[in-house]
Amino acid sequence: MNAAKKPKQLGFWSIYLLGINGVIGSGAFLLPQTIYQYMDLTSIAVLIAAAITVSLIALCYADLASRFSGAGAAWIYSYHAFGPFVGYELGIFVWFLGCCTVAAETVALFTTLQAFVPAFGNSQVRIWSCIGLVALFGLINIFGRALVKWVDNVSSGAKIAVIILFIVVAAFFMHGANFHPVIPATASKGVGAFSSHFGSAFSVVFYMFTGFSFIPIAASQMVDPEKNIPRVLIGVMITVTVLYGLMMLFAIGVLGASMVNYSLPIAVAFRKAVGTWGYVVVIIGMLMSIFGVGFATSFNTPVLMASLSNEHAMLPKFFGKMNRFEAPWVAIIITTVVSCFLVTQSYLFLVGMIVFASFVQYVPSIMAVMKFKHDKKFPNHGFSLKGGYTVPIIALLIAFYMVFQFTLKTIILGICVGAAAAILFVFLDDRKMFKKLSPEEIKKGIEARRKEEAERKEKEKEERPGRPASNFPPSGGAPARAPSPQTASRK
Repeated sequence: MNAAKKPKQLGFWSIYLLGINGVIGSGAFLLPQTIYQYMDLTSIAVLIAAAITVSLIALCYADLASRFSGAGAAWIYSYHAFGPFVGYELGIFVWFLGCCTVAAETVALFTTLQAFVPAFGNSQVRIWSCIGLVALFGLINIFGRALVKWVDNVSSGAKIAVIILFIVVAAFFMHGANFHPVIPATASKGVGAFSSHFGSAFSVVFYMFTGFSFIPIAASQMVDPEKNIPRVLIGVMITVTVLYGLMMLFAIGVLGASMVNYSLPIAVAFRKAVGTWGYVVVIIGMLMSIFGVGFATSFNTPVLMASLSNEHAMLPKFFGKMNRFEAPWVAIIITTVVSCFLVTQSYLFLVGMIVFASFVQYVPSIMAVMKFKHDKKFPNHGFSLKGGYTVPIIALLIAFYMVFQFTLKTIILGICVGAAAAILFVFLDDRKMFKKLSPEEIKKGIEARRKEEAERKEKEKEERPGRPASNFPPSGGAPARAPSPQTASRK
């Protein structure tokens, strides 16, 4: 049998562009008003502070990515550091984060459309429209992936083009008087008032950077992931910080204090600078960008659930069922239903939920860095976090600071997701994960079972004379045990 052609893997620049597209979402266009409302011109300082703190967490991910070449990111790191249950819970929360992102981008899309269709200002019309779009995403995904790459490329190009166009043009229309006030009067009444305003703005800005954690998930599709992913993580964080900072600064420079009055401040600032055509260009670019991120995430999220079932045996086999289009139809339906429930919530609540789900990933991942540094079980390849435990400890303190910014509703929903996942864990029908096998061992066992099943079905058929033998090798019973978990890292 001829060997199958190996799929083309992603190089550094491809991963970098995917990272930029994954981090820059609807928040870049919709949240500057909220951030400015809390901190006025000082919001630039909040943005830089959030960028630095998130970058410390990203450095921890870079250290972990240099230790593993397999896909999975946060849940893979936690699996190897703290065992099957923690890894499983993290896998569920990564999936839930995807559902929240689909919902947030969908709500953002119809919030943006209010500029052209006032009917979407009615909450019931907007909610049912959001549900309809999420259902449409699910229906399209049932029939495969052909459209996803094209939509993702178009939306990425539109987003980057609009941001660069805005930065270049708005630089010539700023006025010094618009950079006052520096800080809201209510925030200057004492340390407590300042801390409250700063914390509220910080949590919103924090959301704008959370997409970096998705970059290592497709590590197995990348060239030399242990070296390229750390470089991409650092490059993406620097690039996004510069773009966000310039967008925020120039929007304030054009609109000034009136920025608090506009839900689409970037579009309004561009209209004030160049006229109505600028407003239309930004809105169209925003819609293409938001639609693309929402659609791509609606595809990738159920794929993650199916992967947890089919490739890693961390969910019952039912969750990984495929249809004739090779689409994980069960995972798509579950993801669509959960996302439809979430679109009934406000955009800012969904932002908070995404930050919470990200927090759940960050804490174990940061602690995994500390554990691996201590036991040296998985060595670094290409990148190593310097300074001993300093960066992980600071990153951990920052992550825990976010706990004080979560609303009670956010915490309760997060606990419900974790509890539901734990209950499902107890009733899993594949107990391989309880044996502390590595993901590679689990995957090898699953592939062996698939081959055995294919052979069994082949034998049941009445073969025609001259029909070629099965491509699968004969099964000799239980598969040989794979190497130790250290094979997850490249030697």
